[in-house]
Amino acid sequence: MIRIGLIGCGGMGQSHRAAFRKLQGRALFTAAVDPDLSRAQTTADLMGCDTVAADYRRVLDHIDAAIIAVPHHLHHPIGVDLLRRGKHLLMEKPLANSEAECLDLIETAEKANRTLMVAYCMRFHPIVVEMERLLKARTHGDLFQLSIWTEQHTQGEPGSWMHRKDTLGGGQLFSHGCHYIDILLAWMGQPVSGTHIGTNFGTPWMEGEGTSNVSLKFASGALGYHFGTWGAKGTRLKYSFHAHCTEGMLEGQISQGKLFLHRGALEAETGSEQLLFQAAVGKHLENELLHFVDCLEHRRRPLTDGRRSLQSLRVIWKLYEAEAQGVVADLRGIGKG
Repeated sequence: MIRIGLIGCGGMGQSHRAAFRKLQGRALFTAAVDPDLSRAQTTADLMGCDTVAADYRRVLDHIDAAIIAVPHHLHHPIGVDLLRRGKHLLMEKPLANSEAECLDLIETAEKANRTLMVAYCMRFHPIVVEMERLLKARTHGDLFQLSIWTEQHTQGEPGSWMHRKDTLGGGQLFSHGCHYIDILLAWMGQPVSGTHIGTNFGTPWMEGEGTSNVSLKFASGALGYHFGTWGAKGTRLKYSFHAHCTEGMLEGQISQGKLFLHRGALEAETGSEQLLFQAAVGKHLENELLHFVDCLEHRRRPLTDGRRSLQSLRVIWKLYEAEAQGVVADLRGIGKG
């Protein structure tokens, strides 16, 4: 049975810990690592695990794979070291803070014949999975506009690594929006051009942007849009996907676990939208971990492996560069993983 350790027992680490229950009988939780030993010990106690450390190098004999949920600037050094030591990795997004670091992780994993999966958990959300199935099948015609909103309030303690560009890797778009750029690429294909406008107005704790707007054009002619903010003090949309197709609009209410179809004639007749699919909230992290273990057991390529996951970061870096220059980003050639 695969032995998995958790490196980083903070917020995201605890989310992974809670999801681990779905792996009973397929994987063992064998180590908890955090610079705050009391936090690591609490995590280990919750999981019935005896191995606790402040330094990941002290648990190497106890793990075959690791979930890495540490500050972004530590992804590369810890990840490369673990891969060289023969460990499989589920790396929290983003993969790393620069393209050179990402490529080093990817190439190290390939040379070591180890699995490197990036934790783009939204790809495994039941509503997202069902939307993708319907869109790929063209059930409601051709997709011509996909809009994604993520509205939340995210603010760390004063001086938090999350507030700094050098440790976060950028702003809200790089840290959180990478989930949704990844989905836009997966669903809509090759991007050709795009723009990003970001600001930290309303999120003064952020050095980089705390609010951002992204518009993309794809080779098919379809358009994609993402709005994200870490400054929301209230929200109606929460996490929402609107997929406009030639025969109707699919609305994914991600936070509520509901998928609706909107069609003018249908709504005029029934007086309401049509509920197509409903799912329990919070299953995406469980599904992500199950996929990781499946890939380890069957030596399969993860849906969100390093090379595929790098593409969304390449788009974001190009958007940042174009924004600084005041031009439209040329995104041709990006998206092939």
